[in-house]
Amino acid sequence: MTVRQTTSANTAYSWRDVDLAPRSCDRSQAFARGSCLGNRTLRLMSVSTTRELASDTPQLRLFEGSRQMTGTSTAHANLTVSGRPATSPLKDVRALARTMVGHFVDTIFTCRTLPGDAVRGDITKVTRACLELAISMIDGEDSPDKIAKVEDAATNWAREGIPIDTIQHALHEGFKLGFDLIIDRATPEDFDSLKGVSRKLLEVLDTINVTASLAYVKELRAVVGEHHTAVHTLTSALLAGHPTSVMARESGIEVADTYHVVALAVPAHPDELNPALDSAIAARRKLRRVQAAVADGCGGTALSLLSVKGGTLLIPTSSIADGGLGEFIAVLARNAQVPVRATVVDSPATDVPAAAERAHEVLDIVQRLQCQPGLYHFDDLALEYQLTRPGPARETLGSLLDPLDQHPYLLATLERHISTNLDRQQTARSLHVHTNTVDYRLKRIARLTGLDPLQPSGLWNLRAALVARTYRAPKTNYPSENADQQ
Repeated sequence: MTVRQTTSANTAYSWRDVDLAPRSCDRSQAFARGSCLGNRTLRLMSVSTTRELASDTPQLRLFEGSRQMTGTSTAHANLTVSGRPATSPLKDVRALARTMVGHFVDTIFTCRTLPGDAVRGDITKVTRACLELAISMIDGEDSPDKIAKVEDAATNWAREGIPIDTIQHALHEGFKLGFDLIIDRATPEDFDSLKGVSRKLLEVLDTINVTASLAYVKELRAVVGEHHTAVHTLTSALLAGHPTSVMARESGIEVADTYHVVALAVPAHPDELNPALDSAIAARRKLRRVQAAVADGCGGTALSLLSVKGGTLLIPTSSIADGGLGEFIAVLARNAQVPVRATVVDSPATDVPAAAERAHEVLDIVQRLQCQPGLYHFDDLALEYQLTRPGPARETLGSLLDPLDQHPYLLATLERHISTNLDRQQTARSLHVHTNTVDYRLKRIARLTGLDPLQPSGLWNLRAALVARTYRAPKTNYPSENADQQ
């Protein structure tokens, strides 16, 4: 191989004499290399933005137009290869379409799983339309009717659930085959025509890709919107205790026999609190991440009513085993990028309304007690739940902490100490104080209330009093530390 370099400004071009692969070479590999012209030699140009090497040349001037693909165009009506129109190998559209569709079935796995009538019908029909469009554009003709056929086909594919990557693979495989047919009979004298054909084929590919993608996405949004509305309606009906059999049949969504009824609390993302950012956009982005994680984690079987602050999930018990719910909530938290708290109550479909109310009541307790992020079952907080029921016992328990009203930092320390599962070091870190300060405050609480948080009996009463107190008066944000409150 010989190399000769030229340059224009700071761009260097290399002409190379390349001995190309024989006719028997693999066509897809040949397309990736750019040509497969038998035992012929073709002079190719490569571009490198290195140093200046030589003065301008006629060959470089010839190439200047082709390197700016969006800036200029050439006449395509007279593009020829070996003295014949470049599109000659594509003229037998029906036979070529059948060959291409057979190639798709052989090389693209998803195509093999399509029904036979779809392969013989829609797939073959749109392949013919793409071939006709390519011929028309290479020959310099307009073909809006053929573009409309591509749009209609992409719309149908989206509604039928054919993956977009399958469509894109098929398009590119078809272009490889068509390009190989055109260049298979080329000679070195056809270099200029091949440049024009290549440029035009890229324009064709761009047109078909954009047309198919836009039509596919537009229809997919409509389908997703319909499904979202159906899911929202069915979930609302389940939570309200309304009959769902008719809605389930109309929407095609199966109602499970039993559900994990999950109440979810999702705090604000730091971006939502940043005054320099749009909080509404940050909140919606967080919600989309949570929704995507729910869909992925449950295989699309979960029903949900979610807002940027949380909501309710109805997860079929067959989708996630009870032992896997904790990890599922952890995945939601990682996707939301915030600490998530959740509670779960298992229930048959007929009792979902009561289960959802109970799950949210327990979640309210988790929030009030500032429990650690994660998943909580009803059994974990059954005692605390009972303590929240209205009555004289709740009022009496709440009054046990009245001596701390004048010392809000002590009440804040007690809350944090209980929420960290009595971990003194973690309590100190979260309050930004020394562990000795935590010990001192706990002793003061014991002196003021008569209940020692370092003893099991005293701790039990203090925890019960704290639960009852949160329902007796509005929650107050207390200071964590003050120099004169030691």
